[in-house]
Amino acid sequence: MNISQDAVSDTAERAKFREMKEGTAQDWAIIGGEYMAFAKGLPDRVLDHLRLLDGDFGGFPVDRLEHSLQTATRAHRDGRDEQYVVMALLHDIGDTLGSYNHPEVAASIIKPFVSEEVHWICQNHGHFQGYYYFHFLGMDQNARDQFRDHPYFGACAEFCEKYDQAAFDSDYQSEPLEFFEPMVRRIMTRPLHSLYAKAAEAA
Repeated sequence: MNISQDAVSDTAERAKFREMKEGTAQDWAIIGGEYMAFAKGLPDRVLDHLRLLDGDFGGFPVDRLEHSLQTATRAHRDGRDEQYVVMALLHDIGDTLGSYNHPEVAASIIKPFVSEEVHWICQNHGHFQGYYYFHFLGMDQNARDQFRDHPYFGACAEFCEKYDQAAFDSDYQSEPLEFFEPMVRRIMTRPLHSLYAKAAEAA
């Protein structure tokens, strides 16, 4: 007899409180166990969301998934480490839900798992990428100059020049998403910086 996932969820043990201030250690042991089990599926959810960019051209020469793969492939072939390559792969994952702030969406996803520099590059790449096209849209081509004195200015400018703005070549042979999946899983196994990092270590 097969039991549906919904039925399993309905019979799973749950906390008993109506307000958090009523919670007990037993309640939070239940919640913590469920939380950590759910957190382990993060790489799969991220990869599934990235796949939503497949076929989404938005007027560009290649679709947004291919752009992401091409950016990551270029970074990988240039010898960048896995944190950097995963950032390059996911830098535009926010396009679906963050139409007006996609860099911040992507940066929030990777923040617990990468260095401060890699996070900063992701969070601010929109300003730097604009150097190549903002003037065609009546925007400030030099918007990135507000960060001119920041220690990661050069690193972000390099990311956009070497990998991001260059990754719209329909003839380029990118690695498939499957090539990068193990990297995503390794990077997202445990958070380096997170309010919940201690709980993750104990799990």
